[in-house]
Amino acid sequence: MATSASATDMILTGGADEPLVHGGDLGAARRLFPGAVEPFIDLSTGINPNPYPLPRFSPALYARLPDPDALDALSAAAARAYGAPSAAHVVAAPGTQILLPLVAGLVRNGRAAILTPSYPEHARAAALAGHSVHPVREIGDCGGAGLVIDANPNNPDGRVFTRTALLALAKDLCRRGGMLVVDEAFMDVGPPGASLTADVAASNIVVLRSFGKFFGLAGTRLGFAIAAPVLATRLRAALGPWAVSGPALAVGVKALADSTWIERTRRRLEKDASRLDAILVDSGLDVVGGTSLFRLARTEPAQSLFNHLREPSLRSRCSIIFANRACAVAVQSSGARWYLGARFPGSCGLAALRSSGE
Repeated sequence: MATSASATDMILTGGADEPLVHGGDLGAARRLFPGAVEPFIDLSTGINPNPYPLPRFSPALYARLPDPDALDALSAAAARAYGAPSAAHVVAAPGTQILLPLVAGLVRNGRAAILTPSYPEHARAAALAGHSVHPVREIGDCGGAGLVIDANPNNPDGRVFTRTALLALAKDLCRRGGMLVVDEAFMDVGPPGASLTADVAASNIVVLRSFGKFFGLAGTRLGFAIAAPVLATRLRAALGPWAVSGPALAVGVKALADSTWIERTRRRLEKDASRLDAILVDSGLDVVGGTSLFRLARTEPAQSLFNHLREPSLRSRCSIIFANRACAVAVQSSGARWYLGARFPGSCGLAALRSSGE
């Protein structure tokens, strides 16, 4: 039988060279709750649980080195899908995670302001690049920073800074040779007109876009940096040749061009998020934010909920309360957040949760 566990046992704290524990780690959940009934309801990520249907791949995609022409086609498809000025502004990579420290290294070392609470890898990447990291809450707190990193929409609260506010921040940074990095991992479900992808010609703005979250193909490891060509060239050089696999190139081109699937998925996620909110409110939780790929709810006994959901006897309860497989949910208490949301079809077992400090 599992011992009583704190959600904070599921993260590591340490220097920039020490890895952080993230959602989706079912191995960690099994070690924390060895008596759990499986399969797990993985409530720890904001990944679309209804993925884009994979095309039938040619064996040549696995046998040959990735084709440069296919990479060009992917860059063009991403430019059209995300509204970048051109394919020359797009850098494809095996996920945005690998891009974070490279982008942070595009500006000289100094003070880095990280808008929080948010994805903890932003601060770690800035530190790895040699910056002095300073968490801030508002754009107005970024004075003196040479690098500012913001998630827009933000995870976990769904906060969105307006395009006007971010462009004003970029202009201020430009005066002192600074750079604005906007992580738009969840912008596929963000408000229309909020993206900065069309504004990267300013040369001190870099936008990151994640492929795996919205398309539900996180294991594909595909993401993009969108930046002025001079910065994009430096990033491509740092990544080296064949950074993106042949299968990732193929599925990326097809999925990014599939406007019918994209619009249908946005509508479904919005509907499912509304249904999930109603379930959470009916269960006594206060929904305070999120996007249609994850929700943020608040409850004071969050630690008790974390331990309560691990009990095998709650098998049917988990399937009912968290039956919506389209969203992740964060249950927030003082000083910590527990991310919830069903992941597997026909879900049964207990919830796997992740926490992160403020």
